[in-house]
Amino acid sequence: MIRFDNVSKRYPSGQEALRELSFELAEGEMAFVTGHSGAGKSTLLRLIALLDRPTRGQVHVNGHNLAQTRRRGIPQLRRRIGMVFQDHRLLMDRTVYDNVALPLIIGGIAREEIGKRVRASLDKVGLLGREADAPVALSTGEQQRVGIARAIVAKPPLLIADEPTGNLDPQLSAEVMSLFGEFQQVGTTVLIASHDLALIKRMNRRVLVLDHGHLIDDFRPQAAS
Repeated sequence: MIRFDNVSKRYPSGQEALRELSFELAEGEMAFVTGHSGAGKSTLLRLIALLDRPTRGQVHVNGHNLAQTRRRGIPQLRRRIGMVFQDHRLLMDRTVYDNVALPLIIGGIAREEIGKRVRASLDKVGLLGREADAPVALSTGEQQRVGIARAIVAKPPLLIADEPTGNLDPQLSAEVMSLFGEFQQVGTTVLIASHDLALIKRMNRRVLVLDHGHLIDDFRPQAAS
């Protein structure tokens, strides 16, 4: 599903965020990326979503070499990737329903189908019945769940998340990670950047460890699925 071949990323400032990074993530696999602040976690995810392009090396997603993806093809590629952010990036002047429906509206899905998918996604994250609420009326944890519902509403084969529990308390963090585990169980490939080592350890999944842009460990617990 994801393959990095000797990928490096240097920003115009001179910062080298990734250095000759190589790894593969299989279809339906769940893994974490961790490391110190500035290790390259967010850059790695940005390259997958074509929010940035590598300076050297190649990134393959779902069999496609992203170097061959022209600008006009980027929206189509992103429709197959669900993205979850630490700050959830909700539209605060729209309802919960409108926020979750946005990817489907952009994708040209029929109105009747949109309603079914939005309700199904909100049901998965435990917010069915809150469609008409404004995000500001929700708790931080509920807002993050809306962000997750929006990420999965188009049923993408790949879900990436950048510090999705960074603003949550330990109990909410565990609940959110459990949701990601459920998505993996139905075949979604999941890659999460996180600095919460205790939570990562409890999840018992593969862990890619970055240090100043280098991959220094690729831990695979025997019981991981």
